[in-house]
Amino acid sequence: MTNQNKKSLFEWPLVKEAIGQSFIKLNPKIQFRNPVMFTVEIGTIIMLAVCIWVLAGEQSQGSFAYNFIVFLVLFITLLFANFAEALAEARGKAQAASLRKTREETPAKKVELMGEIFMNEVHIVPSSALRKGDYFICDAGDIIPIDGEIVEGIATIDESAITGESAPVIREAGGDKSSVTGGTKVLSGHIKVRVTTEAGESFLDKMIALVEGASRQKTPNEIALTILLAGFTLVFVIVCVTLQPFAAYAKTPIPVAAYISLFVCLIPTTIGGLLSAIGISGMDRALRANVIAKSGKAVETAGDLDTLLLDKTGTITIGNRKATHFYHANGVDEKHLIRCVVLSSLADETPEGKSIIELAGVNPSSYQISNPRFIKFTAETRSSGIDYDGIQIRKGAYDAIRNIVAKAGNDFPTEIKTEVDEISSNGGTPLVVAENNKVVGVVELQDIIKTGISERFERLRKMGVKTVMVTGDNPLTAKYIAEKAGVDDFIAEAKPEDKMAYIRKEQQNGKLVAMMGDGTNDAPALAQADVGVAMNSGTAAAKEAGNMVDLDNDPTKLIEIVEIGKQLLMTRGTLTTFSIANDVAKYFAIVPALFIVSIPALRGLNIMNLHSPQSAILSAVIFNAIVIPLLIPLALRGIAYKPIGASALLRRNLFVYGLGGIIVPFIGIKLIDIIVSIFM
Repeated sequence: MTNQNKKSLFEWPLVKEAIGQSFIKLNPKIQFRNPVMFTVEIGTIIMLAVCIWVLAGEQSQGSFAYNFIVFLVLFITLLFANFAEALAEARGKAQAASLRKTREETPAKKVELMGEIFMNEVHIVPSSALRKGDYFICDAGDIIPIDGEIVEGIATIDESAITGESAPVIREAGGDKSSVTGGTKVLSGHIKVRVTTEAGESFLDKMIALVEGASRQKTPNEIALTILLAGFTLVFVIVCVTLQPFAAYAKTPIPVAAYISLFVCLIPTTIGGLLSAIGISGMDRALRANVIAKSGKAVETAGDLDTLLLDKTGTITIGNRKATHFYHANGVDEKHLIRCVVLSSLADETPEGKSIIELAGVNPSSYQISNPRFIKFTAETRSSGIDYDGIQIRKGAYDAIRNIVAKAGNDFPTEIKTEVDEISSNGGTPLVVAENNKVVGVVELQDIIKTGISERFERLRKMGVKTVMVTGDNPLTAKYIAEKAGVDDFIAEAKPEDKMAYIRKEQQNGKLVAMMGDGTNDAPALAQADVGVAMNSGTAAAKEAGNMVDLDNDPTKLIEIVEIGKQLLMTRGTLTTFSIANDVAKYFAIVPALFIVSIPALRGLNIMNLHSPQSAILSAVIFNAIVIPLLIPLALRGIAYKPIGASALLRRNLFVYGLGGIIVPFIGIKLIDIIVSIFM
């Protein structure tokens, strides 16, 4: 994580900016986007007019001091609500400012392509002059000027400016790790890069726009909740308007301040004031986890996921198979098998080849050989090896070595065939070793399952998320790995169309699906999935297709994303529950106060035994104002998420935030009333 991700919630520069924005957001054009707080602003303006009216000599509306205090508290309520949203936006802008430092104008070494040949001449141009499809080169020490894909070469790159991780990463042409991001630094190597974005539209530019909130749109869930809150507001407008005939019938004059206070206290101002802050902070928490969400909808959808597709290699397993056992043929000494295995792996630079020598525990230089000729692995032969002093050693797939042995007229040992079948059934990969066309043994390679991965899948299962492993392995191996890792289902010998078909099948059954990928062949599935998480190191096509980008290139980050999404939904749900519940207490504070003089029977509803009608109204509106800033930390940090079932979650929310939303206002209003009554 970067240092910016560890900042405290209330840093003075952010608070200072948020205070200024709180006043700017009083503009009715801005406030109109939040119906609940817009009506509060109208009520505040009405109370200002009432204050002026009272100063002009109107006696029926009570004292100027009383009306001015109501106006002032309502005004402060607006500022507190604006402050919550402004603080969330300020945190995003602070991150954007940090990101801008990496987007400074950078000189680029532009090269021209003539046909299929790069020209030797290099032109130094500013990064802003580069256009999509142009080519540039980078050497050790250069800052990559703009997003692109490596078309030639390999390099180690420092991506700490983007991800905050100090460990360098390797990027190379021709694979799924070919993407580079503007602002990162080449530590070693030489690469030629094709520009994949226009100036001003780079990944970094999009990140800045997203965290600043300029591109943020309300999510469907947020829109639905806004409509619900607007509905509540309309209902209480009607309730307050219809009180006037009752007041006239009861011959109880009710001042405008009482009507406005009742209305403001009954509508869900708490959640209305915090709703935008909750949505912004959801994307902010994703960014602090080094995940760029292209929309709030993506984060929100992650909280409702039903199915999760995970790649086996690098996600469930460590990504490289390791040699775990040597099995020698009958009549072959184990030391001789180890010699053959080590010699055949001398030129094998793959992680598997290195693990074979590591398992053998022998120093290869101890074997004295002359004039070695190394045979490299090819897709056609599916084997590799060494020739020296008239001896041929080959190491490769079972069927490839079997064909070599059969052509020489030799038999394949039965015991080795049995071991091959046993290794395959246990999810491993057998590498058969032959010397001079005779089988001497077999090496077992195993995918090493990541530590703790089964516990992570169990957490997802408790969340109600089905996990699906995607692999190119045969069904037998895939089944073994799936059972060992604890996933719910698997797709073996997976092709791009297989992933698409699985996702569509789940979606047709009404389920929300997430997919992780980094290659161009993953792009269709990433686009089809409801939540598509592309690796930052992946191809441009993958990053364009997904609606999230993981800067850490950690495929297991999907689990964290699900938790962030669920935390967002939980935070919104719990604060909505609290907001609506605490309206009950304010109802019992204000309504009896309005009619208690003319209708003494209503004294029974004054269960808080408040001092007077005026103190009851003031206490209710003051509590209504101060509860918003008290809940800002909860809105920005989010509710602590625990993987429990929906029914258990509902019970907890109703008990903690529903019951708490009723009890806390009773206590708070009573305490404020005690203080207010002293001054009245």
